[in-house]
Amino acid sequence: MNEILSVKNVKILLDEMYSGLKPFLKILGWEAQTVDDVGLKGADDEAIVEHAARNSLLIITQDQMTADLARLKGVPCILIGLVEIARIVDKALRDMSPDP
Repeated sequence: MNEILSVKNVKILLDEMYSGLKPFLKILGWEAQTVDDVGLKGADDEAIVEHAARNSLLIITQDQMTADLARLKGVPCILIGLVEIARIVDKALRDMSPDP
């Protein structure tokens, strides 16, 4: 039941740990709102997923439970965990280092 998104029409819901991304995503041309913007700060995972489902939003989160619930409900979700962050840092460090 996963819906295919048109990149042009993606609207983003940022979970609490990624609310700081909002101004950066806006500058890059994305329509983003935070759980705080929609009155869901501190809400449980199910409430966040239900809101995203009702409003056709893609969730960006670090919370595995939120991502799993989103998948079960067919809500698009990007899970950014510590592994992804570590890979970004590793790549940036390697790009900065001269080849041995």
